[in-house]
Amino acid sequence: MSATIQRGTARTGTASAGRGTRGRGQRSTGASLALHATLIAASAVAVFPVLWIVFISFGPDSAWQQPGQVVHHLGLDNYRFVLLHSSFPSWMLNSVIVAGATMLVGVFIAASAGYAISRMRFPGHRQLMWVFLVTQMFPVAVLIVPLYNLMARLDLLDSYLGLVLVYCTIAVPFCAWMLKGYFDTIPREIDEAGRVDGLTPFGTFWRLILPLARPGLAVTAFYSFLTAWGEVAYSSQFMKTHYTLAAGLPTYASSIRANWGAMTAGSVLIAIPAAVVFLLVQRHLVTGLTAGGTKG
Repeated sequence: MSATIQRGTARTGTASAGRGTRGRGQRSTGASLALHATLIAASAVAVFPVLWIVFISFGPDSAWQQPGQVVHHLGLDNYRFVLLHSSFPSWMLNSVIVAGATMLVGVFIAASAGYAISRMRFPGHRQLMWVFLVTQMFPVAVLIVPLYNLMARLDLLDSYLGLVLVYCTIAVPFCAWMLKGYFDTIPREIDEAGRVDGLTPFGTFWRLILPLARPGLAVTAFYSFLTAWGEVAYSSQFMKTHYTLAAGLPTYASSIRANWGAMTAGSVLIAIPAAVVFLLVQRHLVTGLTAGGTKG
């Protein structure tokens, strides 16, 4: 009888001790509430500017000064003006051409360079990666004058090709670094199997390695697209008639008056293609970022 009582007391003590102590990964109720409150506050701070621009875009031109007017004058007049009575559609077409070409050309060059540095040993292959890194350290203000002079000599000013090449100088170094780290995670036995089957080095790269590197390619494609889609300094200086969206949108504002309704509506429309590209590649983004950073 006493043994049974002792066993029951031991089980009760063990259960109470289990309830009173927390595991290593567990948080108290107060800590969980504080964490969730912080996350909600941070999310609100991040989302509020976007929602505010969308809200103002549905109101009259003076809605940014008097937001209450949006409720009483809700409509699509700003979007109608931007799409039907301005050069916004041509700016959109120019941006799609430049951003799409930058994404395709930049990713192909970066993938080729990253694969060559990851798999091949040639004189200067380490120095080449450092050159890629150093080029990222120069600000736009330093590069814009020599690039302008170079493009003027090559007769590439105000052309799609010239702007695409300029944007590739921004996108390729970062993308090559990332893809080189991703290619390092792919076993070299795959390359050897391709050579055994009679594939050339480019055939191995194109038919075997690239399909396995889709997550890394998705990350670099998204980065290259955003680089060309939202860049302002180069496009406003190098393009005089073929404005892109980032260069054309400031024309809604002058030194005398700014059309805030058109600017907010244009800002919302600019974000839509970038959001679409993000939705297309989002399932590869986390995998590509983490795998590309495991080995350098």
